[in-house]
Amino acid sequence: MPADFDDYWAAVLSELLATPARPEVELIPIRCTDFADMYGVRLTSIGPYRLYAYLSIPKGDGPFPAIYWSPKYASVLETIPQGTANFVRSRYVTFSCAGRGQRNADQPFAAMFPGLLTTGIESPETYIFRGIAADAIRGLEYVASRPEVDTSKVVTIGNDVALIAGALGKGATQLVVTPALFFDTLRLASQTSGYPLEEMNDYLRHSPLNRGDAQRTVGYFNPRWFAPKFDGSTLVMAQHTGGLLDAAGLAPVIEGLGGSTTVHESQDSSYLDGLILERWITAQFGFDEAIVPEHWQ
Repeated sequence: MPADFDDYWAAVLSELLATPARPEVELIPIRCTDFADMYGVRLTSIGPYRLYAYLSIPKGDGPFPAIYWSPKYASVLETIPQGTANFVRSRYVTFSCAGRGQRNADQPFAAMFPGLLTTGIESPETYIFRGIAADAIRGLEYVASRPEVDTSKVVTIGNDVALIAGALGKGATQLVVTPALFFDTLRLASQTSGYPLEEMNDYLRHSPLNRGDAQRTVGYFNPRWFAPKFDGSTLVMAQHTGGLLDAAGLAPVIEGLGGSTTVHESQDSSYLDGLILERWITAQFGFDEAIVPEHWQ
């Protein structure tokens, strides 16, 4: 762990606290249904930087449990993840947030894919994920503040950034995390040619003298340092057995988590993995039956 790890993140949280969110909420009629209304939300994060998110609120009497999809590693923001049953919007408040650089939040910065993982990596202060982590925290704290939300039931879903948000932000009671970016990044990148970690290899081939700076920067984002700071229930979605980020590979993160932890190694099937995720959330929130796409039933 970097010696100034806590100071680094305290500075980020202090900057976020000093930056008013200034939410703007607008109904999106074409996305509304008989069971839920959809809104576009603009929020301000550190920088300052203006973000965009989709907020869906079930019709009827709340409060409702909430699902928060933190900024993902992709260019396009979806209302809910592709393949998710739209009917989840009848049961949960859903909130999907674009981090800086993603489409709808790409002014003045438009992220490149590949390329985002190494943007500003020469210094922890300039690294783009310093801002994206703050964006994720802002999104979590916003959805948890909504009067329609049952604050005892807020699950945050995503990659390493979701764990950072859950650990440092306020509001997450459950967490579904799929580590993909920051667990021993340079070491694992040297063992694969698959993206997104291959971005690190591309960068170091181009700028080999910057290896030390890159290693130092990503050290502030390693999920093993955040795991003990989250004490809610966690579902870890690991890679398939034998993958770089399988359950054995992620043992330092899994063992460090502060609350009840369930581990699922991927079966390389969106259907089988998706059922695990939906059933876990359903059980966590005390419902009898998971809401899944019709073609899974």
